[in-house]
Order: sequence, then structure tokens, then C-alpha cells
Amino acid sequence: MLNRVKANKIRMIVLVALAIVSVLLYIFYGLNGSYDYALPRRVIKVVAMAFTGVAIAYSTVIFQTITHNRILTPSVMGLDSLYMLIQTCIYFFFGGVSMFVMNKYVNFTIAVVAMVVFALLFYRLLFKAGKRPIYFLLLVGMITGTFLGSITTFMQVIIDPNEYLSLQNKMFASFNNVNGDLVWFAGAIIAVTLIYGWRLMNSLDVMTLGRENAINLGVQYDKLVKTMLVLSSVLIAVSTALVGPITFFGLIVANLSYQFFETYKHKTLIVGAGLMSIVALVGGQFIVERLFTFNTTLSVIINFIGGIYFIYLLLKESRSAK
Repeated sequence: MLNRVKANKIRMIVLVALAIVSVLLYIFYGLNGSYDYALPRRVIKVVAMAFTGVAIAYSTVIFQTITHNRILTPSVMGLDSLYMLIQTCIYFFFGGVSMFVMNKYVNFTIAVVAMVVFALLFYRLLFKAGKRPIYFLLLVGMITGTFLGSITTFMQVIIDPNEYLSLQNKMFASFNNVNGDLVWFAGAIIAVTLIYGWRLMNSLDVMTLGRENAINLGVQYDKLVKTMLVLSSVLIAVSTALVGPITFFGLIVANLSYQFFETYKHKTLIVGAGLMSIVALVGGQFIVERLFTFNTTLSVIINFIGGIYFIYLLLKESRSAK
């Protein structure tokens, strides 16, 4: 046990070092004296990537804990599909040059409020009908996400082609055009949510033992599940509205954290997943800019790797079930 704790500390130090190196490399490599122009923009992008990565990692780990499934992610609740429907509706009804698109604060606020309200109403309606199992909630969420995605696709087919070209920028996550003031506003929401949920980490450790054991040990299981679902929804809503949807990213960093640390303590798992997120996003963006010279986007690479990793996890689960 002591050896495992010591090993986890060493691994955490390694991740911290990698995160620092990635950040410094991205910020200072190739500046060539253009400090006034390039440096502030690079710092803002790094801050945006850090906030987004930590929010996605945190929400995915707690979501997988309450569902007792390491393959599911908060995206199964349909929030990504709702975000795309919101953006499509804005372009469809108001156009790409309207205030709802050009004003980043208005667009961000509409997206976040709509996703959070949707999640709260969704949970309230389902839990009001009685004590529903969590898998019923996931099933309804997946069906709702598919329904919203179908509406979005239909509207995108009949939308003006010029508006659709502009809308495509919203369909993939991008850190290149992040508004600096918006980053700090979103970061404040993420920070408050993380701090509030941090005090519940010990209860999440107990929750891994199962519903009955957790209740016997004094955990208010149903209340904790509802609280964690709301926190997860807020984090996903803010991070998605800030940079766009990143489908498989949470799945990658959460499962890598499980394998890397081999512990049940959520504080260690979440910090580890957060550091991995920073390394992956900052390092990945550096590769996209320097190696691929912006010929592709980071979200495309993440979704490609994440899709392969998802298939690997499915095959691994099927083999272990035999």
C-alpha cells in the first residue's frame, strides 16, 4: 500500500512536470521577440485549454462514478447535441451576422443557460416520477440526444449554404478564437463549481462500493447522485459553450487516470486526469500549430484517437465479461 502511494506521488510529480513543460513550450517557442502581440494571446489560449481540460476531466470522472461505468461520459445526456441545436437555431432564424453570433457574451450566455436549464428540467422530470435507476436516466438521455441531433441535421440541410459554412466553425472545438474576457468569466464559473464539488470527494470514494454499502456507511446516495449530475452538467455546459464540443476527450483522460494511478481516491484521480488534460490539450495544440501548420484541428485528432480508444475499451470489456 505504501509503495503504491509513493508511486502515485512520483507519477503525479511527473505529470506536473510534463504540464509545466508543455505550457512553457507552447507559450515561449517561436516568439521571436513578438511579446506584445503573441504572448498575451498564447497565455489566453493556454488558460482556456486548462479550464476546459480540467472541467471535462472532473465531470467525466464523477459521472462515471455515479453510473458505475467507465465507458459512459456526460455527453450521453445529450448536452453536446443540444449545444449544436442551439447554434443551428441561432444561425437558422437570425443569421450569422446577428448579435447572437457576433457578441460572444450573448452567445455564450444563451448556450450555457439553455444547457443548464435543460439538464435541470431533465433531472427534475425524471426524478419527480419516483426513484428511477440511473440507467433509465441514461437511456432517456441517449434517446433525447439522438432526437436533438436529428432536428439539428434537418435544419442544417435546409439552411442557407453561406450560413452553414459559418456554422461549421461551431461544430468543432477551437482554441484559436477564444475571447480573453470570456475565458476568465467561464473560468470563474468552473472554479466555483470545482471548489463546491471538491468537498464531496470522500463521499464519492464511498460511492464506489455500491449503493447499499454507501447508504449503510452514511452517504446520502440519491442526494449525492443528483448533486453530482448537476455539477457535471454545469461543467460540460460551460466548457462546451467556451470552445465547442469535444466528444471523446473526457473518456480518454479519465480512463488513462484510472490505469495510471490505480486508486479509488477521487482527489488523486481527478487531479491526475486534469493534469493529463492540460498536457494533451496544450501539447496537442502545439503539434497542430507547429507540425501540421493548422492543416487540421485539435478536436479532429482527439475524436480520432478517442474513437479508437473507445473501441479498445469496448473490446476489453467484452473479453473481461467472458
